[in-house]
Amino acid sequence: MSLLDQDGVRVTVHDAVATVTLTNAARRNAQTPALWHALAETGRRLTGDVRVAVLRAEGVSFSAGLDRRALTPEGIEGQLSLFDLAGAPESERDATIASYQEAFTWWRRPDLVSIAAVQGHAIGAGFQLALACDLRVCAEDAQFAMRETSLGLVPDLGGTHPLVGLVGYARALEICATGRAVHAAEAERLGLANLVVPADQLSAATDDLTAALLAAERGALIETKALLRAATHQDYDTQRAAERAAQGRRLRELAGLD
Repeated sequence: MSLLDQDGVRVTVHDAVATVTLTNAARRNAQTPALWHALAETGRRLTGDVRVAVLRAEGVSFSAGLDRRALTPEGIEGQLSLFDLAGAPESERDATIASYQEAFTWWRRPDLVSIAAVQGHAIGAGFQLALACDLRVCAEDAQFAMRETSLGLVPDLGGTHPLVGLVGYARALEICATGRAVHAAEAERLGLANLVVPADQLSAATDDLTAALLAAERGALIETKALLRAATHQDYDTQRAAERAAQGRRLRELAGLD
């Protein structure tokens, strides 16, 4: 079933899997406010029947980051430029950036698992979009880079939290401050990539991971995801109590008592 096809984003849903594809290969899937609004709309349209969301991209690059036209006074026709945003009142700027962030937040929904299949460049906003997903399968030619500081900007699309969580503060600072490329092999060592495969196996490897996630009992997977996410900020005893409560719910459901 086709759910959406606009502004460089195509979304299809088959059984319990939503496939979100970036389709502007000619511009290396450079991101625009219109694309962010389409991705945010995707999150609003996905029903609770979806268990796995897979993010793919057409062409040689996953996403080369922000469309540089947005950094010019002329901007992109019909869309807000960063020059326009800079001149807006503070409350309007904040609300606008928050609306852009919506494109990056729903991938971490508690009721589904999201996978980014990354090939080629994932730069800036592209890096942050890959980080928005729970898991990342990468082709051997994948390259991540956070180039915002070289433009005088900061990563503002939700990427700083997962990046620090995955690689730690010092490494995250070094990656962001230098803007250097993190190639696939290093990404796997650092924990940015769950799996690295030859480029011609990226689709198959992503499909295999999707199938493995669908094979897990859904209630148990949802509870486990919630526990692991909570473990990043809860103390040991609080986490043990959360495990007990979650297991109690699972036992009752399996016994048909709920």
